Amino acid sequence: MDDSRETSARHAFVTGYPVKHSRSPLIHGHWLEKLGLAGSYTRQEVSPEDFAGFISRLKSGESGFVGGNVTIPHKETAYGLADRPDALSEELGASNTLWLEDGRLCATNTDGYGFLANLDAAAPGWNRTDRAVILGAGGASRAIIQAVRDRGVGEIHVVNRTVARAQELADRFGPKVHAHGMEALAEVKKGAGLFVNTTSLGMDGEAAPDFDFSPLASDAVVTDIVYVPLVTPILRQASAQGFATVDGLGMLLHQAVPGFEKWFGVRPTVDAALRNLILADMETH
Repeated sequence: MDDSRETSARHAFVTGYPVKHSRSPLIHGHWLEKLGLAGSYTRQEVSPEDFAGFISRLKSGESGFVGGNVTIPHKETAYGLADRPDALSEELGASNTLWLEDGRLCATNTDGYGFLANLDAAAPGWNRTDRAVILGAGGASRAIIQAVRDRGVGEIHVVNRTVARAQELADRFGPKVHAHGMEALAEVKKGAGLFVNTTSLGMDGEAAPDFDFSPLASDAVVTDIVYVPLVTPILRQASAQGFATVDGLGMLLHQAVPGFEKWFGVRPTVDAALRNLILADMETH
């Protein structure tokens, strides 16, 4: 009789270029150990020119992986190479989570899920608002615009230095999304219940301009997808002005949940132990 421990071990990956900075192995390794599951989750640094071959070996089974995560700069290419991208990936044109199912490579994007799950956990009721302001129109903003729209927020104002970039997103995500230049920021904040920073402002301790959050609704939530430092200048300013804030670390943790369930067959939980594990790693790196 075969040893079931051998046959049940599953192996997943995170791939990017570079990928050494990824904390995903720490997250998934924690869950594998906690749940007592046989398997592994490892970094696979793959250059853009080698990525198609990497995906080909994944599809054929040669690599031995059941799936994995995809990060910069491969998300768009992963979407294009998947056999079955879901509707989220289709609209975004990018995938961050891959898995094999019935011999086909399936793809989704869990960034929006992670963003919403983080807000739901840290600021329940945040979505009672009908107006959101999203600062920035880069790649990171796409899944967040999509998620906020799909949650039912009626007006989403994307503010960016280059209005054309914001307009591209308004065109992509439909009539609820409105594009503005930075000069409109004060106006669109009026009465908004959610403010999201998707830019790199304040990352790694860099300075950020002063923001006046007083036009927001009194019960508004301010969140930042940057999580190094954990309390960014934007969050510090919002908190000092009396607003509820949600840091970006939870998004990283929650976006990992659906993939883990696909690869290892168990839905993990994001808890204080996992958060503390990542915080401790952040302090040493």
